Amino acid sequence: MRNLFNPFSSDLAIDLGTANTLVYAKGKGIVVSEPSIVAINKVTNKVEAVGKEAKEMLGRTPGNIVAIRPMKDGVIADFEVTEKMLQHFIKKAHNGRSWVSPRVVIGVPGEITQVERRAVEDAAYRAKASKVYLVAEAMAAAIGAGLPELGSAFPIDEELQMEIKGRNLIEGVPRTIAITDEEVREALADPITTIVNAVRVALERTPPELSADIAERGIVLTGGGALLKGLDRRLMHETGVPVSLAENPLSSVALGAGKMLADFGLLSRVGWENTIIHHGL
Repeated sequence: MRNLFNPFSSDLAIDLGTANTLVYAKGKGIVVSEPSIVAINKVTNKVEAVGKEAKEMLGRTPGNIVAIRPMKDGVIADFEVTEKMLQHFIKKAHNGRSWVSPRVVIGVPGEITQVERRAVEDAAYRAKASKVYLVAEAMAAAIGAGLPELGSAFPIDEELQMEIKGRNLIEGVPRTIAITDEEVREALADPITTIVNAVRVALERTPPELSADIAERGIVLTGGGALLKGLDRRLMHETGVPVSLAENPLSSVALGAGKMLADFGLLSRVGWENTIIHHGL
């Protein structure tokens, strides 16, 4: 009846990220954008808070409350907590209505295994999805296509510094210190090098017929990490290929998956290995 009178009215697209989860509702755009964090009471094993509320509890709660990030490297590290997080976000996307069983498109990493895919699907079904479709995040981001602090991947034109506050681990007291952009860049060196090397490997494995397109059109960066200052310049410097930022990097996956809600023909063409991976009731 839902599909006959109001097709896709409750369907959702979800970017289930390690740091943040975004939910797109057809006709409304992104309706949820919150940290992928769940606060659990260790005594009762009950969920105390999810998303923004859970993040705000960090460092401010009794010892029996722990904040968990159930996603690691874009895949599920804690199945039960991910399920509870999905239930919360799906319910929130529907303004608190718990009886809705939407069809859901979820963006997942390209290197995800069959077991990890099944874990994502099962978590979504237990969160009351009626049908689940998985699409590669890179494909969703392509279809859909600042960090505060001093972070950068490439030397910037003007040296910056800022004061940060925290607890001195040796003395155990609050302390304020000044850090520079160079110090932060040095701290980010390892993960940035990993990204650069991954891009190089991908370019080396690209078929010749696609290499010409990449050389002409360049690389488009999406995702929260793309907001790191100078990452585009660093990749351009290392690869010699033009690099640009998507208009809205943080939302690209959710927006791309959302477009598929309105065009399931598109989903069938770009779904996992050109086949929609789904199970339904």
